[in-house]
Amino acid sequence: LKALIYRNLRGITKLVELEFELWNNPSIAEPLGLDPRKRPPSDERFSEFLRVHPNGYFQRVREALVYQLITEGVISGRGVGLDSCPIKALVRENNLKTSKKDRYDKYHLPSGDTDVRLGVCVHFPSPFQKKIHYFWGYRNHIVNDLDSELPLVETTLQANKDEKKVGLSLLEKLCQDFSLPTEVVAGDANYDVEAILRYIIEEMKAEAMIPRNPRNTQDTHYTLKKDGVYCQAALPVYRKGKMTVKGITYLQYSCPLHWRKEFRGQYLLCPAGHPKFLRQKGRNVLIRMTPSIREKIDYGTQRFKEIYNKRNSVERVFSRLLAISMQNPSVKGLRAVQNHCTIAHITVLLVALTAHRMGCDDKIRFVKSFVPNFLA
Repeated sequence: LKALIYRNLRGITKLVELEFELWNNPSIAEPLGLDPRKRPPSDERFSEFLRVHPNGYFQRVREALVYQLITEGVISGRGVGLDSCPIKALVRENNLKTSKKDRYDKYHLPSGDTDVRLGVCVHFPSPFQKKIHYFWGYRNHIVNDLDSELPLVETTLQANKDEKKVGLSLLEKLCQDFSLPTEVVAGDANYDVEAILRYIIEEMKAEAMIPRNPRNTQDTHYTLKKDGVYCQAALPVYRKGKMTVKGITYLQYSCPLHWRKEFRGQYLLCPAGHPKFLRQKGRNVLIRMTPSIREKIDYGTQRFKEIYNKRNSVERVFSRLLAISMQNPSVKGLRAVQNHCTIAHITVLLVALTAHRMGCDDKIRFVKSFVPNFLA
């Protein structure tokens, strides 16, 4: 484990390069718990170490470091953020220079690593210009402290796992493992689901600084008047009754031209030209009766914008983890990649704890430059 942490601090990308480094620098072998008179472990031995050990072995080390940072006041936990980053696997399908049939067929798993799954990555090359590309691999999900910009909880799963369900489980684990006075939880619009918002507001007693997801909002194709609900054609719609889906109750209304007797035979086509008039039985209207948890969130206020902007700290967390090659694993398999990512988090937390105990609180995030003499 010490050798792999040293590898992260040195920025060594491949295990064979770590073996070469330890062989040519025996003075560093003894501090790492190795015998300088013997040949260092081979890259196959390091790979086996990551592949065989369960991830819980490394998670206990990471949790102990987080607990120490909380106890010593480095991590406050008053504000936390949610996010995830892609971990591309070492498979031929991810190399766009190669010719590969069915490159992104999710039912045809890569032979180089059968644990990987197909994921989606979104980039913004310029403002309001979204670019999407696919990859085979995993995703590292984290909850980080907004003030100290240090990770609190992390897990690595296959790339096709639902980020929303994983985000909720991470918040539950955060409350279970650490007693933090969390006041704010920030995240991007991808986490705008009622289960997460309700857990933050009702269980954690915190504010949810998560913007609305446009995909969760529907255009209003009806008009409410005193005597009822009217469709786009200004006709009173037909009420079919109530329906409850996932604990949310709706009033259901249907097209009057298909369901109301007084309008049958009067119109050959929908006056509003609705496309569902011919293909289906007109448009349905659902009016929600159960209050939404989103009504408790002050969207658009200046405070909401200021706190949401702090969510960018999670991008800096991933940037530091990228600096120690977390997103470029040299191993294959879910367990090995999980251990690879957890050791990267351990490295970041160790640097923060060391800097704090040396009185250099302004350098707790200097992952690459805090120990230049040691790494020289």
